[in-house]
Formats: sequence, C-alpha cells, structure tokens
Amino acid sequence: MNDPRFKIAHKEAWIGVALAIIHFLWWYGFAYGIGSNKVEQYTYILGLPAWFFYSCVLGFIIIVVLVFISVKLFFKDVPFEDEGSEEQ
Repeated sequence: MNDPRFKIAHKEAWIGVALAIIHFLWWYGFAYGIGSNKVEQYTYILGLPAWFFYSCVLGFIIIVVLVFISVKLFFKDVPFEDEGSEEQ
C-alpha cells in the first residue's frame, strides 16, 4: 500500500531536522565564536554578554519565527484515520 501521508510526514520530518541543525549551528557559532574571547573583552546587550544574547535569546526568537513560517507554508493537515476504513 502506498499511502501519501508517509511522503508528507517524511518531508515534514526533514524540515524539522533542518530547523534543528540551523538552530544548533546558530547557537554554536555565536556561543563559541563570540564567547571564546576573554571575559574582559565581552560586550553586553540588555545586561547579558553579547554571545549569550545572540546565541540563546535572539537565536530562540529566530528559530520560533522559522518554525512558525515552516508550519504555515510547508506542513499540511493530514487525517490520522485510513481513508478506506469505515467508521464503526
């Protein structure tokens, strides 16, 4: 049986994996890129070190927006019931 729901679920799973990789790369890049300086050289945003603000605060906001956009544009509402089965 070739159920089209599996193709949709497979595509949506890869989108989720891609978003997780993007989030990790964003976090790692800012946390270890900017955060590897000496503490005396840190700059601060809203009282937080810039590396923390960009990696954790801004990164979280950006990934939430990307997830929202992905769900609205690429995800489809798929019924869980088999199309061929009758309700009892």
